[in-house]
Amino acid sequence: MIKNDIIELIPANENLAEQVLDYYLRNKNFLESFEPKREDIFFTLEFQKELLKKEAKAWDDKKSYRFYIRDLSDTNKIIGLIGINEIVYGAFLSCFLGYKLDKDYINKGIMTSATNLIIDFAFNNLKLHRIEGNVMPKNKASLRVLEKCSFVNEGISKYYLNINGVWEDHIHMVKINYKLH
Repeated sequence: MIKNDIIELIPANENLAEQVLDYYLRNKNFLESFEPKREDIFFTLEFQKELLKKEAKAWDDKKSYRFYIRDLSDTNKIIGLIGINEIVYGAFLSCFLGYKLDKDYINKGIMTSATNLIIDFAFNNLKLHRIEGNVMPKNKASLRVLEKCSFVNEGISKYYLNINGVWEDHIHMVKINYKLH
């Protein structure tokens, strides 16, 4: 677990399945415009348990590190998630950042706080060189998070991800670990 004064980041594990399912059900409509289309099975406890098992295995295999976010004022509820994915070691030492937050917790500094915690984990614990975050231009809140965390805009990736059935452009944001230079 990683935490600061306002949040804690809990590593993916099967025991979180009910809280994670509750998060997705509370935010189903809100997340539609930011994520791939979800089949009905995604919104079942069994699916979430299996997904959490896969995320825990990816952690063990050092391929990705998924954390679930809790507000310290209510540790019985998941309010979001953040992770570094598709980690490439060797000469690249890079990963992709992904995150999402409960609709009721946006614009409260929580995701900026979680992002700073994950940057510290990636750079200081894993000794990664580069974190890449890709954000749709219309997602102003997410762009603000990355800007506040000193990510740099490296350009537009055209038709980058299929979000809710549409191939969306994304702004390619990057943060470099200059301690490794």
